[in-house]
Amino acid sequence: MAKTKACRNCHFVVLNNVSQCPACKMHDLSEDFSGLIIILDPENSEIAQKLNVSRAGQYALKVR
Repeated sequence: MAKTKACRNCHFVVLNNVSQCPACKMHDLSEDFSGLIIILDPENSEIAQKLNVSRAGQYALKVR
């Protein structure tokens, strides 16, 4: 499995070689995160609405 990082701002999960979050354009990424949720259809997902997610992708539940 490839190494990943999560954005401390929006919790979007990216590959380790990325230096900027593609979702919110922040540079504050962390390798220390837990929990992973995959959102496929954010418009019709109740979980995506609860997490305030508007883009499909992988998200960390907790980022340190």
